[in-house]
Amino acid sequence: MFIGEYQHSIDKKGRVIIPSKFREDLGETFIITKGLDNCLFVYPLEEWKILEEKLKSLPLTRRDARAFVRFFFAGATEGSLDKQGRVLIPGNLREHSRLKSEAVIIGVSNRVEIWSKDEWNKYNKNDDLSYESIAEKMAELGI
Repeated sequence: MFIGEYQHSIDKKGRVIIPSKFREDLGETFIITKGLDNCLFVYPLEEWKILEEKLKSLPLTRRDARAFVRFFFAGATEGSLDKQGRVLIPGNLREHSRLKSEAVIIGVSNRVEIWSKDEWNKYNKNDDLSYESIAEKMAELGI
């Protein structure tokens, strides 16, 4: 399980350090793809396969399902760590997530998310994200 929040800089080549607590669970090879809310999702291969099966089961006849599958698969790439624990974020993914010089890497249960520091700060200041109202909605779902 991935938990926690870490801040790291992005070097001129587009590499960012993955926190040591996440490295073992990510494995040697993992998948990086466009995430929601202008971040990147990073999945260990086992978790990616579970998501892939779910996405493959979506009906091709539904336009929104096709768009969602395209969004995830077209942006996906294999990632691996170098000896310093860094991963190279391809340019198209850096552009999607607005990554420039500072990144926030967070653990979100079965995946890691990589955020631009500015986007993470904006996300956390969003007035629509009242944690009380979110908690009420989670209670409706039985959580």
